[in-house]
Amino acid sequence: MKPLTEEHIAEVKSHFDFFDTDKNGQIDIKEFGKLLQLLSPDASEEQIKNGFDWVDSNHDTHIEFDEFLEWWETCWWEF
Repeated sequence: MKPLTEEHIAEVKSHFDFFDTDKNGQIDIKEFGKLLQLLSPDASEEQIKNGFDWVDSNHDTHIEFDEFLEWWETCWWEF
C-alpha cells in the first residue's frame, strides 16, 4: 500500500466527520449503522453490529478516526 497523502487523509476525515453526527470525534454504533445502510441498504442489525465490531478494532464501543481510516483504506467496499 502506498503512503497516504495529507490531502487523501483530509478527504477520508471529511467522510468520518459527516457520519460523526454528534461531533464527539467518534462514531458509535448508531452512526455506523447509518453509514452501513448507505453502503448496503439491506444490512440487517446483526450485520451492522458485526461490521461495527470488526471496525472497532480495540473494542472500546466506538470507532476513532484511525480505525475508520484503516477500514476505509482496506475494505469498506466489502460491506
